[in-house]
Amino acid sequence: MKKDYFILALGNLKHRGLRSWLTILGVFIGIAAVVALISLGQGLQNGIEKQFENLGKDKIVIQPVGMGPPGSATSESLILTSKDLEFIKNINGVDWTIGYLIKTGQAKFKDEAKVGYGIGINPEDFDLSLGLQGVKIIEGRGLKDEDKFKAVLGYNHAVDEEVWERGIKVGEKIEIEGYEFKVVGIIEKIGNPFDDGAIYVPKETLKEILNVKDEESQIIAKVEEGADVNYVAEEIERRLRNFRNEKEGQETFSVSTSEQLLNSFQDIFGIVQAVLIGIAAISLFVGGIGIMNTMYTSVLERTKEIGVMKAVGAKNSDILYIFLFESGFLGLVGGIIGVVFGIALSKGVEYIAANFLGTNFLEASMDLTLIFGALIFSFLVGAVSGVFPAMQAARLKPVDALRHE
Repeated sequence: MKKDYFILALGNLKHRGLRSWLTILGVFIGIAAVVALISLGQGLQNGIEKQFENLGKDKIVIQPVGMGPPGSATSESLILTSKDLEFIKNINGVDWTIGYLIKTGQAKFKDEAKVGYGIGINPEDFDLSLGLQGVKIIEGRGLKDEDKFKAVLGYNHAVDEEVWERGIKVGEKIEIEGYEFKVVGIIEKIGNPFDDGAIYVPKETLKEILNVKDEESQIIAKVEEGADVNYVAEEIERRLRNFRNEKEGQETFSVSTSEQLLNSFQDIFGIVQAVLIGIAAISLFVGGIGIMNTMYTSVLERTKEIGVMKAVGAKNSDILYIFLFESGFLGLVGGIIGVVFGIALSKGVEYIAANFLGTNFLEASMDLTLIFGALIFSFLVGAVSGVFPAMQAARLKPVDALRHE
């Protein structure tokens, strides 16, 4: 009997082709938006989590409190210094520390000029820094202790038209704030524009050319094996606060474990994604209303047909199921088209991000759970939207239905 419901419902949808497609449109737009947003959101989250995996759960990040990125603090009361770096290095439970000086400046290559990110690092810490990012040198070498006006470039600097009209090669020179630096190495692609567009130079040299006295934009501390990361982070915060003569709750610096940073990102990202999906769900709600309206119209148009079916023995439940199947199929077809368009949309955004923005963080994550979940949800939206029209059809009395004009 269920097969008959299916055949009848499908036949009725074909008979009212244009109206059915217009009704499906609302569901398809909503499902496409939801699938695209969730797949891109999950892909972005996976990319960020991979970066934090490279950083490791045994790392602690110390940086000045501020609204901008690392290196944007200008007040002397906010700036961390090499004294802070050495103090943190000697705290019990800390294995080693790396200090970064991150500044923006003008870089020139040939006849082109760009504003770029300069990252100053002690050459002896350079290999450790690459390890934190999970990358390696693909051309040339890293920074050495005796280097002064030498530079290692992020991947994008070596790719034609990514940063420069012609990519920079190892052995060529790049000018930073009027000083020439010889390029000695290229780092492999990381996947985000900041790191792939960075210029790594010896920290003391960057201080000299930018006239920076003593500053650490960001400090990474590795916890000794077996030590409790959260306890060491609390110790760093307590002892550094005393060292800088600051009151509790009024610290000019923040201390965060890599796990805390990841959790903060996930919380913020979860809220943003929920809002976006909520906006997309409005389209599904509108689509559901469209289905309900179409089914009510269908009941009115087929009143006499319903009377005939009841006269030859159809039960109320039979009529109910036929209309529920119809409305459910309207939702399902909209869901199928929406899933296809959602996948295409997310893959398109992934392609644009990879080829025009230079980032692989916006990779679409296609999960079978997402696809089947979207299809089931679209069918339920359709079926639920058709409940009241189906109940109205099932309650029609055969005599009244046959007399309907």
